[in-house]
Amino acid sequence: MTDLRVGIVGVGVMGADHAERVVRKTAGARLVAVSDADAGRAEALAGRLSPRSAGEPASTARHSGGSAYAETVRVVEDPMDLIAADDVDAVILASPGFAHAEQLFACLEHGKPVLCEKPLTMDAASALRVVEAEHKLGRQLIQVGFMRRFDPEYAALKQLLDSGDLGRTLLLHNVHRNKSAAPTFRSEMIVRDSMVHEVDVARWLFGEEITRITVHTPAPTSLVGDGVLDPQLAVFELANGAMADVEVFVNFQVGYEVRCEAVAERGSATIGLGSGVFTRAGERWGGTMPADFRIRFEQAYDIEVQRWVDATVRGAIDGPSAWDGYAAAAVCEAGLESLSTGKPVDVALADRSKVLG
Repeated sequence: MTDLRVGIVGVGVMGADHAERVVRKTAGARLVAVSDADAGRAEALAGRLSPRSAGEPASTARHSGGSAYAETVRVVEDPMDLIAADDVDAVILASPGFAHAEQLFACLEHGKPVLCEKPLTMDAASALRVVEAEHKLGRQLIQVGFMRRFDPEYAALKQLLDSGDLGRTLLLHNVHRNKSAAPTFRSEMIVRDSMVHEVDVARWLFGEEITRITVHTPAPTSLVGDGVLDPQLAVFELANGAMADVEVFVNFQVGYEVRCEAVAERGSATIGLGSGVFTRAGERWGGTMPADFRIRFEQAYDIEVQRWVDATVRGAIDGPSAWDGYAAAAVCEAGLESLSTGKPVDVALADRSKVLG
């Protein structure tokens, strides 16, 4: 079987990580092209991942899946040209969120399956237009990069809750902490770029839509600039009467920490208590904490991309859909309004049955 030829748009932190993943870990896929607004960055990555740049014969260059690397990874200046290219079968979008709408419409126009990093788009209206455009094609091409669904701990929690062994799930408590964030990471980005993961987690674990969100802003840490509201505490209300909360703190200083506790009628379950060996010795206890999200969710990203490749070859998706991306955008849009007003805001969500038939 011929490898799926993948192009990546945006090769910053996440895009470069995916490029390495496609080349070194993903079976049945081959990285053929990259595009980035920073041409130098794209050239450097392409050079590093092209086997002959290191003197390695293309015929012997292999990744763990057993497929040969491309002879070279080419750089395409215009991302639209990459999407349209005949030698690109599928696209990973890791570009800035403001560029997603135009690039997603291009993927749909050219019939290219796409794994789109969050957010789907920057607002609910444009996200809904993407959903509608995909629906008109009669097949799903868009998968959204909510990788927590692929994390083994989250997957096990989902399986447990769906089994009914603990009874009906009533509450969800989430913690999402980063060691630090860039000075340019503003209050609104905490909602749209960080909290959005818990928005998807809540919808997925409960199997229900979020109908209302309230974002609370305690006194901010002294380690951020004026006007940045960090941490934030949000409360989600779901259509079935359940509730979820999330603390997002992007300048925690300690490390990267993500925890989730589900409280049900006959018990509770918690994930994210620590990776590696948890020790008790010499009147001390503890374990290790990863430095950033790429370490904590490395396995989730690996599984996500491999399953996306496998599903794409089958002509399907195997993960969060364009609708999931739209629903998350709608919740975050309401969250931004709540952030500015301090009041609960109802989520304005289109009728799924009318949009998707």
